[in-house]
Amino acid sequence: MSAPFRVRENGIDLFVRLTPKSSSDRLEGVETSADGRCHLKARVRAVPENGAANQALEKLVARTLGVPASAVSVVAGGTARLKTLRVVGEPEMLTKSIEAFGV
Repeated sequence: MSAPFRVRENGIDLFVRLTPKSSSDRLEGVETSADGRCHLKARVRAVPENGAANQALEKLVARTLGVPASAVSVVAGGTARLKTLRVVGEPEMLTKSIEAFGV
């Protein structure tokens, strides 16, 4: 199985499938789609209006990886379920944090 992230020079790109309007904010592990792409499953309580769900996702990922909220941003898929998040930081540390999560 491939990893749900790509290492960059100054951090990582994290691939996420987001479900808004959930009962709680949580990351649920990794799944592989029919086309073979791997992504992290995430749920947030926020509704997908005015970027609220994206902001909730950024905060959830930042809290989980132990980085400041300002280090996480949605760079692709702003209005789609499948998103790419850019996480700025030490790539090795971020990779270990994701792997510790169970990837």
